[in-house]
Amino acid sequence: MNYDDFAELYDHQYDLYRDDLHFYAQLCERVGGEVLEIGAGTGRVTAYLTRRGVQVTGLEPSGRMLDKARHRAQREGLSLNLVQGDMQTFALPERFDLIIAPFNALMHLYTPNEQLQALQNIAHHLKPGGQFVFDLSVPHYGAQATMRHEGETFFVGGVRSDVFLVQRLDEVRQRVITDYYVDSVGDDKVLRRDFFTLEQRYYTRYEVEWLLRCAGLESPRVQGSFQGGPLEQSSETMVFFTRCRSSQ
Repeated sequence: MNYDDFAELYDHQYDLYRDDLHFYAQLCERVGGEVLEIGAGTGRVTAYLTRRGVQVTGLEPSGRMLDKARHRAQREGLSLNLVQGDMQTFALPERFDLIIAPFNALMHLYTPNEQLQALQNIAHHLKPGGQFVFDLSVPHYGAQATMRHEGETFFVGGVRSDVFLVQRLDEVRQRVITDYYVDSVGDDKVLRRDFFTLEQRYYTRYEVEWLLRCAGLESPRVQGSFQGGPLEQSSETMVFFTRCRSSQ
């Protein structure tokens, strides 16, 4: 998916999302060394880790998202190491002690071939024994084909924007398609509507475990939240910890 058109809405939606930040910061500080973040987006995680003193490179395919990340860095007085590239094909000279893929980055790999290519490329960029840690949403979705407002309202420059969404599941291809309707009203009292579509590939736990093994990574450890604990029926997030096999 091309996130260029989606960058503005994404930045507003998730700028204040904090659920994963402490987890990834603690992980990076515990592992030490060089870190690669897959799917850096508008720099939310990259900036937080940089402020904590982590030596992190942020990889992101969307030029528009990277523009937003650079604007964030300028606003916050940070120097971010950002690279434009796709997780399937990026080629960096470094090998990393830790690679992370926060906030469902792997949900933009839609076919088994794309998934294996990306995971094998990630494994190639790990040092022997290096760790790969990522999170994925557990596929619990709300009412389908029903317009919902989930509390997302933004005020920018005197303009109020409300985000409505409609979700559709394609269970055969394991995809969730989310249509976003962004209604904005300014001082002129004229309603304007923007429309965006987000398509993601959702996963089951054991599917991910097999994919990691097939890509040459170790059998993962899985937990059901950023705070730890087992993956349960009520869990909203799956967090996977795996390593590069030492022989690679």
